[in-house]
Amino acid sequence: MADVIDYRIHGDDMQIVEIELDPGEGVRAEAGAMMYMEQDIEMQTNTGGGIFSGFKRMFTGESFFITTFLFNGKGKGHIAFGAPYPGKIIPIYLADFNESFICQKDAFLCAASGTEIEVAFTKKLGAGIFGGEGFILQRLTGDGMAFIHAGGTIIEKNLLAGETLRVDTGCLVGMSRTVDYDIQFVGGFRNALFGGEGLFLANLSGPGTVFLQSLPFSRLADRIISAAGHKNKGEQKGIAGFGGSILGDIISGDR
Repeated sequence: MADVIDYRIHGDDMQIVEIELDPGEGVRAEAGAMMYMEQDIEMQTNTGGGIFSGFKRMFTGESFFITTFLFNGKGKGHIAFGAPYPGKIIPIYLADFNESFICQKDAFLCAASGTEIEVAFTKKLGAGIFGGEGFILQRLTGDGMAFIHAGGTIIEKNLLAGETLRVDTGCLVGMSRTVDYDIQFVGGFRNALFGGEGLFLANLSGPGTVFLQSLPFSRLADRIISAAGHKNKGEQKGIAGFGGSILGDIISGDR
């Protein structure tokens, strides 16, 4: 059974979650996520269940080690975890999702002690080969609070039985385990070649809850890399132009 923790989420686009712990309570988080903690909170870093558990987390994009922050003082202890990039922190009460929730790799931020983070392979081969972001998913199991992070604006969709939704694979943050997940080809030569949305979309079928993000980290990273490449090219052209101007002046006798 997971520890019962209280929490507050601060901020808007660069959020943090502050956890309030009673004596003996703890919270688990990936290495490097902690922002600050009060006195009498002890760090216990390990594989969280043996070497195999560590390797399973590595497959999901998380670190080999996981840290438990345990409060050994009196009264209340507080610890905060920061989001890694602009977006929102989504609180997930696992008991509301039949004690199991599926999310994208790298989405997990922290959870009440007693929550397990496991590998959740997709059920269908197509999703595994062409899913891109979604080949290896994370399964959070337990009956307490867990917190995941997503980029940009967050949309929650509650799908009815038989209701379907097609989304960009990178925009899928998490979903109930009752939601069926598959990959479909967008169809059409021009759509595939010039649509700019990728060759495949995630097809989600209800019943269940789905969380979507408007700014996947991969999309943000692509824009940054592209902008950096254009800037470097511009600088190179500027240097080349400056050198050519000097050489031209020398040949013409101006220098």
